[in-house]
Amino acid sequence: MRKHNLKSLAVIALVSALTAFICFVAFGRFFNNHQDVYLNTNPVKVHDASYDSNASGSGGPVNLEDAASIVIPVTVHIDTKVPPQKINSGQGNNSPFGGFFGGGGDDPFSQLFGGGGQYYSPGKLASGSGVIISSDGYIVTNNHVIDGASKIIVTLYNDKSYDAKVVGADPNTDLAVLKIDATNLPYIVFANSNNVKIGQWVLACGYPLNLQTTVTAGIISATSRNLGVNDEGTNPVDSYLQTDAAVNPGNSGGPLVNTEGKLVGLNSAIATPTGSFAGYAYAIPSNIVRKVTNDILKFGTVQRAFLGVYLPGNQQNNGWNVSFTPNNNAIPGFKVIGTVPNGAAADAGIEKGDIITGLDNVPINSEADLLGAIASHRPGDRVAITYVRDDKTHTAEVTLKNKNGTTGIVKATIMDELGVGLMTLPNDAAQKMGIKGGVVVTSIGSGLIKSQTDMQRSFIIVRAGDYPVTTVEQLQSALEKQGNNVVLQGFYWNQQGMYNYAITDLKSGIVN
Repeated sequence: MRKHNLKSLAVIALVSALTAFICFVAFGRFFNNHQDVYLNTNPVKVHDASYDSNASGSGGPVNLEDAASIVIPVTVHIDTKVPPQKINSGQGNNSPFGGFFGGGGDDPFSQLFGGGGQYYSPGKLASGSGVIISSDGYIVTNNHVIDGASKIIVTLYNDKSYDAKVVGADPNTDLAVLKIDATNLPYIVFANSNNVKIGQWVLACGYPLNLQTTVTAGIISATSRNLGVNDEGTNPVDSYLQTDAAVNPGNSGGPLVNTEGKLVGLNSAIATPTGSFAGYAYAIPSNIVRKVTNDILKFGTVQRAFLGVYLPGNQQNNGWNVSFTPNNNAIPGFKVIGTVPNGAAADAGIEKGDIITGLDNVPINSEADLLGAIASHRPGDRVAITYVRDDKTHTAEVTLKNKNGTTGIVKATIMDELGVGLMTLPNDAAQKMGIKGGVVVTSIGSGLIKSQTDMQRSFIIVRAGDYPVTTVEQLQSALEKQGNNVVLQGFYWNQQGMYNYAITDLKSGIVN
C-alpha cells in the first residue's frame, strides 16, 4: 500500500513538471510575438516593475497629523450678510417727459415709455473660511466671500466670535484682508509657492457645507492653472494651484498647507458640474497672497506691476496687460505680439516676436505662469526675463512699472471705486457716431457700478454729473469735482436712447 502510493506520487509529480514546462514554453512564445500590452484603448505601454533596494523613496507614509494640528487653530469661519441692493437700470430718459417729475426714471411717464427705473436685488446670507495671518487679528480670505457684505462675523476655532471690518480688498486676485479686535492669536506661516511641486502632499482646511472645522488631504496635481473664473477684476490674475484635496462651498478663503503646516495657497474655486467637489480644487498661490496682503496693509491698495506687452485682441486697452500667444509648441513659452512704447518690456529691449521662456529662473510655459510670476512683484522690482529671438536665448533685466508707466506708489483713486475698465473712445469711432468723444466701459468688476447699476460692457460715457467727458482723464477730473453722488450719462452704440446711471457713496472709500 505504501509502495503503491509512492509510485503514484512520483507519476503525478512527473506529469505536473512536464505540464509546467510546456506551459512555460508556450507562454514565452506568445509574449515574444506580443511585446506591448495596453490598458483599455489608450496607448500606454506596461512594463514589468523592478525593485532597487538602493533607491531612495519618500521616507515612508506621509503623516499629516502635525500639519492638521497647526492649521486647524488658524482657520476661521466667516459669516456674512449682504443686504438687498437698489439697482439703477439707467433707462427712463427715453420719455419726452423725462425729468418733469424730477424722478430720473421713477415718474409714471418714464414707466409708460419703457424706462426701467429702479429695482432691488435680494439680500443673502453666506459663509466661507479665512486664515489668521498675525497675532493681532489680521485675516486673509477671498474677496468673493465678503464682497458687498454689510456685516461680517468671524468665528475662531474655540467658538469665540468677533465683528470684522474690511481693511482692503483686491478683486483682481480675489483676495481680501479683514481685522478683528483680538490678540495673542495663533497665525499661519507662509511657504514659497514657487517651490511647490506636482505630486506634493497638501492639506485643505475650512468650514465646508456649514460643517465645523474640516481637513482634507490630497496632492498638487497642477500648477499655474488658468481657469478664467475671476470676473470681478478689471485686470484679473488667473494662476492657481490645482489639488485633488476635497474642497466644497464654504471652503473658500481657507488655507491649503504643506506637510509642515505652512501656507502654500488659499482655496478659492472648484471645477464641478454639480456645484460640489468633483475631483479638482484650486488655490491662489501663497506668494501672491503674501504680496497682495502686504500691499494692502502697507499702502492701502495693491501695487500691481506690469510688463507692458499687448493683450491679444485688445491692444487699445493702454497695453498694460500681460499676455502672450502660443508659439505652436516649437519653443516652450509664449510669443510677444507687441510691446507698449516706453513700457517695461520695451525699455529692456524686448520686441514683438520674442518668446518669453523664464522670469527669475522660473520657467514660463503659459500665460498663467507669467501672470502669477508678475503678480508677486511690485512696480520698481527688477526681474530677469529670459527670451528667445532668432533661435538664440537672451536675458534682459526688466524694471517693472505700474499702470501709469512709472515705478512710483499708486494710491487708490475715485476711478478704483467704480470698479470698471475704461478706455478713451478712439477718434475715428467718435466721428462715425457723430460725437466729440467719450469713455468706453471695457470690463465690469467688483465696485460701485456693479453693485448699484446694471450697466453693461461697451457703454459709452459722455457726461458725468455737470461735466461732459471725452477722455478717461476728463472723466476722473469730473468725478473728483462732484460730491458723493453722481449720474453717469451715455449710450450703447447698438441701442437707441440715452441712459442715466446714478452712483451713490462715490467718495466713501477714498482716503486722502
